[in-house]
Amino acid sequence: MASAINTTNYAGETLEIIAFRLHDQEFCVKTTTIREIRGWAPSTPIPHSPPEVIGVMNLRGSVIPIIDLAYKLGMESTQANERSAIVVAEVHNMVIGMLVDRVSDILTVAGSQIQPVPEVTASFDRSYSEGIIANENGMICFLNLAKMFREKDMDDVAA
Repeated sequence: MASAINTTNYAGETLEIIAFRLHDQEFCVKTTTIREIRGWAPSTPIPHSPPEVIGVMNLRGSVIPIIDLAYKLGMESTQANERSAIVVAEVHNMVIGMLVDRVSDILTVAGSQIQPVPEVTASFDRSYSEGIIANENGMICFLNLAKMFREKDMDDVAA
């Protein structure tokens, strides 16, 4: 039988999350990591950047990297369109923009609703996810941005 772990225990807490879509899947992050949500605008490509970095954009005088979040999660790259959004987050004291297909909702969930990510195989890396939230509309993968974008990786993006 596959075991499951929960990387963070939110029992007894109430969390505000922002849900968004990547292809046909729903993901979310805590609103406390989000600075703003912007409509899609083309970014400026940077030569020799990591493959998940689409480019950079000017955010009120600051140049920030734009990450293809679907690609970062091992999915097919997002093809930006007029419904796409840039979710601007602060991770390890660095501001980044994450390209998503569209923002779905801002929700308040009880920590008890977050279920552990099941272990699929011994080599399966669950560190990107805090857990799974099951609701009446389906399931939402709760992402951990601090683990997705480790401090060393952030230095590489900024370089």
